[in-house]
Amino acid sequence: MTTTYTHLRAAGTSLLLATGEALPRVLHWGADLGDVDAAAAAEIERASVMPTVSGTADLPYDLSVLPEQSAGWLATPGITGHRAGADFSTAFARTGLTVTGEGVDSNGAPLAGTVVVEAADRAAGLSLTWTLELTAHGLVRTRTALTNTGVGAFDLATLDAVLPLPREAGEILDFTGRHLRERSPQRHTVVAGTHLREIRRGRSHDGTLLMLAGAPGFGYRTGEVWGVHVAWSGNTRTFAEQEMPSGQRVIGGGELLLAGEVRLAEGETYTSPWLLASFGEGMDELSARFHGYLRSRPTHPTTPRRSLINVWEAVYFDHDLDRLTALADKAAQVGLERYVLDDGWFRHRRDDTAGLGDWYVDEGVWPDGLDPIVDHVTGLGLEFGLWFEPEMVNEDSDVARAHPEWILRVPSRLPRRARNQQVLDLSNPDAWQYIYDRVHAILAAHRIGFVKWDHNRDLFDAGRQATGGAGVHEQTLATYRLLAALREAHPDVEFESCSGGGGRADLGILELTDRIWTSDCIDPLERQTIEAGTGLMVPPEMMGSHIASPHSHTTGRRHDLSFRAATAMFGHLGVEWDLTAASEDDLAELATWIAAYKQHRDLLHHGVSIRSDDPDPALRVHGVVASDARKAIFAVVQLTTGVTHPPGRVCLPGLDPALRYRVTPLAPGDVPGPRTGREVPAWWTDGVTLTGRALATVGLQAPNQHPEHTVLLHLAAR
Repeated sequence: MTTTYTHLRAAGTSLLLATGEALPRVLHWGADLGDVDAAAAAEIERASVMPTVSGTADLPYDLSVLPEQSAGWLATPGITGHRAGADFSTAFARTGLTVTGEGVDSNGAPLAGTVVVEAADRAAGLSLTWTLELTAHGLVRTRTALTNTGVGAFDLATLDAVLPLPREAGEILDFTGRHLRERSPQRHTVVAGTHLREIRRGRSHDGTLLMLAGAPGFGYRTGEVWGVHVAWSGNTRTFAEQEMPSGQRVIGGGELLLAGEVRLAEGETYTSPWLLASFGEGMDELSARFHGYLRSRPTHPTTPRRSLINVWEAVYFDHDLDRLTALADKAAQVGLERYVLDDGWFRHRRDDTAGLGDWYVDEGVWPDGLDPIVDHVTGLGLEFGLWFEPEMVNEDSDVARAHPEWILRVPSRLPRRARNQQVLDLSNPDAWQYIYDRVHAILAAHRIGFVKWDHNRDLFDAGRQATGGAGVHEQTLATYRLLAALREAHPDVEFESCSGGGGRADLGILELTDRIWTSDCIDPLERQTIEAGTGLMVPPEMMGSHIASPHSHTTGRRHDLSFRAATAMFGHLGVEWDLTAASEDDLAELATWIAAYKQHRDLLHHGVSIRSDDPDPALRVHGVVASDARKAIFAVVQLTTGVTHPPGRVCLPGLDPALRYRVTPLAPGDVPGPRTGREVPAWWTDGVTLTGRALATVGLQAPNQHPEHTVLLHLAAR
């Protein structure tokens, strides 16, 4: 069979494929190669063939997008499974190849090209359809559908896609963390073997949204870097690997399947999640491909992102109408646009031990229903939002007592409680229908424009009572169906993905939601790191970022309003603070910050996110540059005390090098004085005009600041 070469190009990225008798091989994924015809591609392939070495097979291995032992690859295989102990090793042969040009993907986003390969291993009784797309923004999407064509069931263990990495990719960056401290970066050198990150919780406080590999020391603006993300809201595996003795490096991943979770009956198909992959010269470029892709979907939120107040940290479970209406009055006073009633409005829910799953308005707390608070909030001109946690249940609830068979569990025992909760098995059609009916009824009965959809416990010991088998895979699919059905029934309602904060922030859930609650920790110092990591993939308008109370509920720190608000400015801004206890001075200052957010949110939510590689770890410099590069807003954040005093010049990258920019402090993040410890440079009062090239390479002197403070800068092209 003749080898076919396919070269996909978009936005500075090339992906060159060779497809012969077996599965496709990636000859290049990275910087644009320019025009490459079939003859040139064949020469690239020939120039890349490794010689044989002692102690290995007589022929060099063929590394495909789904690596196989039969092709000589002895690191992590792309497919593992068996049929009653047999058919454990595959040797797929291509049966079809389709290449199409520009189009749209399943989300309606523009594509530069698509490759679909059909292949079969008739001896093993398996066939597959492998799909690769290159988006118009240079993002790679790939997934595989595997079908059992043999006799008897096939037990699938893994189905992972990989992409090759060059020798230059010598350092790995991924993220770890926990509840209240998500997206903590960790770096290490690529070594022989596999760096594997697994999510076994059904969510990912401790997992990595992205795994990156790049030139040692790569930063936001420098160094080639490659990264992958598994777009799935259940269990996942992501890995970077160096095979020995060849030193070949790959990066990839897929769904993590629990034992026996996918058993393909004869004729049955399993389709993997999408693996998304991005390349860039620096992490900013890699990140921009994700942001551009998400923004290109027709479903992406485009209306101005309403500033909001969430009442959780103000009242917790103390739902009192007078107190809640007073909070709404203060929210309207400072210019907020949305009011979200959090946990505690439904039956028996006076604390977190009872009531979850009983999605009826609590008659004891709300004798007249939710209408009084909804009417009051909407009468003030605010949109009303409501909290749900549809996938979870308390054992002390009417629904759990009536339907114990709806709990996700192995038949012989209950899982350990987490936050006093169990999980409803949404793969049970009756449980799914009950949740759909109750949420739909609440949304249909009230003027609700926003739903905070929470998910506060890990999925462990998560069995399906109907089968006795593992249930995370089916639970994830059922959750997707539930969200899709509710969105179809209520197209004007925005949905937020919350999972104890940022535990579910993947691109699978973001196909069905409009933003994520980035973390339950609203301490702005912690948020600087949390949002930097999350923002590599998620654009600012989809990251909920709130102004906390002066005393952080989760860390005990105290911060000035200017630091809390300047941090929240660079996301979808909200407030999580008992405004009825705030002073009039604080309310007046808060109103100026909310007004500034409204004034600048078009730039903040449609521009290009920029992060500077400042050499001082005490400083963080980041901003947003308009798509036409004529405006920008930057933050200069003093995280800790610096070694030098004053801090020196900071560079502002990402601008048009040929344009001249007027740089001025941006109100209200511009007020110097002893309260914040700011000592300003000479240019501060009257501004300064510099070219984009000078700002990126020379920079400008930053003011002195106490630790945990921020100044904002506004740039406008002259």
